[in-house]
Amino acid sequence: MATYDLVVIGTGPGGYVCAVRASQLGMKVAVVEKNATLGGTCLNVGCMPSKALLHASEMFEEAGHSFAKMGVSVPAPKLDLPAMMNFKQQGIDGNVKGVEFLMKKNKVDVLKGTGKILGTGKVEVSADGRSQVVETKNIVIATGSDIARLKGIEIDEKRIVSSTGALSLEKVPGRLLVIGAGVIGLELGSVWRRLGSEVMVVEFLDRILPGMDGEVARQFQRILEKQGFAFKLGSKVTGVEANSKALLAKIEPAAGGAAETIEADVVLVCIGRAPYTDGLGLKEAGVALDARGRVQIDPHFATSLKGVYAIGDVVAGPMLAHKAEDEGVAVAEIIAGQAGHVNYDVIPGVVYTTPEVSSVGKTEEELKQAGTAYTVGKFPFTANGRSKVNQTTDGFVKILADAKTDRVLGVHIIGIEAGEMIHEACVLMEFGGSAEDLARTCHAHPTRSEAVKEAALAVGKRAIHM
Repeated sequence: MATYDLVVIGTGPGGYVCAVRASQLGMKVAVVEKNATLGGTCLNVGCMPSKALLHASEMFEEAGHSFAKMGVSVPAPKLDLPAMMNFKQQGIDGNVKGVEFLMKKNKVDVLKGTGKILGTGKVEVSADGRSQVVETKNIVIATGSDIARLKGIEIDEKRIVSSTGALSLEKVPGRLLVIGAGVIGLELGSVWRRLGSEVMVVEFLDRILPGMDGEVARQFQRILEKQGFAFKLGSKVTGVEANSKALLAKIEPAAGGAAETIEADVVLVCIGRAPYTDGLGLKEAGVALDARGRVQIDPHFATSLKGVYAIGDVVAGPMLAHKAEDEGVAVAEIIAGQAGHVNYDVIPGVVYTTPEVSSVGKTEEELKQAGTAYTVGKFPFTANGRSKVNQTTDGFVKILADAKTDRVLGVHIIGIEAGEMIHEACVLMEFGGSAEDLARTCHAHPTRSEAVKEAALAVGKRAIHM
């Protein structure tokens, strides 16, 4: 019987990062993975392949619509979808091999099979009808999340697809109906719209991007509508019927009222994700779950069963790969007797569309609800020199600061490369920095990041270029 200091169940970003950090701290570590490849949803059917298709489809659209105005004359681009899918797969393969390399480099044993917790210190690993019991001092549950399903709508990954199926469609759908106006739905909707689909998004709430700053969401919706997106907000899909020619989606107002039927070639169900706990034996082992099926943990990631911890999408908090990674590092350090910690007030979020949307910290709505007095500084990319000369002026930077202390409480950006620009705000906020600190930091010219400095200046009503 193999014995370890730590066994991690799941090799997504949270799991493999936890394993690497634990190994760095001198532990004997094993990871358990039920799929054929390492990397979890993120590397195989989530974050990474979607970014490959977002990039490729953006290049396709640029070649077809933007090159000519810059004086670059090329023939109308032709889509080779199988080649684009191969480009995506090359990226997946490279990342998966990278994780395999990290396991070998850090002497982490990879146990292929389904993991089941038998109790404190024991994990059963089953594959191909055979099983082995592994003894370990500590266990980390890092099994991530699965697609959330909509009652009465059967996903077949051919015509009615989840995010997984939407990454591997064999042809561009003429009409794509996206259920859910969250990050995943808008990103995948963007891919297929650029490649030629008519895209309609149905959202139960009266807004897109639930949880993001309201002003940002409203402007972003207008940008997407200019790109060709159609939205039905405050609406719900109550059923989808199929005939030989089309899918017939029945849509009703969320508040009640007359239904209508919309035809689509593909329906993409993107209503969120659910924690993955199937087959782990949690109930039998005495690991408590909350009302939403997430593993309950204390501030040190410990579950109700001694020696068992949990991180990532399977616990409460934003379902983000980088949040899981930070938790993986923190729990490894806690197990090693160190002071592992995650600052949940400074976890950035990004929508990888064109333009991108990024945010960190509080929204205006959250500050108002908490009764926090705050000041706002905004700067549009229409007034940013680099954005002007590149003719990429959609969006703005918005900074929220404490009215008394000037400490930055939240930053929100719509714009090209917003996902890269958010991180100076993250660093500033980690050090408790003020809008004044950011405003007095020299930024290279000409860059889009100057808009961040100008927004910080605008907090004090002294923006230079607006």
